[in-house]
Amino acid sequence: MDRVADKIAIVTGGASGLGKACAAMLVLEGASVTITDINEHAGERAADEIGAKFLLQDVADEQAWRHVIDTTTDEFGGLDVLVNNAGIGESSAANDPETTTLEDFSHVFAVNAGGVFLGCKYAIPAMRKNGGGSIINMSSIAALVATPFLTSYGASKAAVRQLTMSVAAHCAGRGDRIRCNSVHPGQIMTPMLEGLFADVATAQGQSTEFMQAEFLKQIPMGEFGEAQDVANMVLFLASDESRHVTGTQMLVDGGMLSAR
Repeated sequence: MDRVADKIAIVTGGASGLGKACAAMLVLEGASVTITDINEHAGERAADEIGAKFLLQDVADEQAWRHVIDTTTDEFGGLDVLVNNAGIGESSAANDPETTTLEDFSHVFAVNAGGVFLGCKYAIPAMRKNGGGSIINMSSIAALVATPFLTSYGASKAAVRQLTMSVAAHCAGRGDRIRCNSVHPGQIMTPMLEGLFADVATAQGQSTEFMQAEFLKQIPMGEFGEAQDVANMVLFLASDESRHVTGTQMLVDGGMLSAR
């Protein structure tokens, strides 16, 4: 307990799924946490449930980032941890390199990559003022393998991985004591994954149950991950236990990548 006692954290996309699980874990372990989300009702409910503060935020909006950072640092006295978790998938079932529209590609990148960039951009000076910190960018196993059926999503998550390395090198080179790492979940049973099963099933003319079984076959450990598994990794990276860890990609995938 108290592995992040007295730390101040922001978790984007904290209203549900991985974001909510990560925020709840940080609160449980002693941090003061602000969760943000574009879904105001769900965000307020989640914040009340786990004991966090909620702020409405579209992570693709630069002014919203200034407001979230300023409000959090003013209220809690600084910033130690940022979990750039908010993300979206494609808006249609036509997601291969030929059928994906530029509009959809740009929108996914604006949230998944642009939102992470803005979070890093505005967190760095706040953490520097506080003597250091940990930026945790939620990428995906989709950043590390081909995703022809999720063209925009896979490419955007790969951008998050590269940005993470650049931020880590920048901060280390300046002596800022700000670490930056990416987390790469595999098949974690969340509403987003369940939606993916349904979308791919529709595109391929199969049942959702069939597609879920096909995805499960890709996991050597033989089970889907849980949000808690990712939250445990985020907790480690947020804590001082990972003080000498930066620029890394942390897989939570049940062995999927190693089996390829």
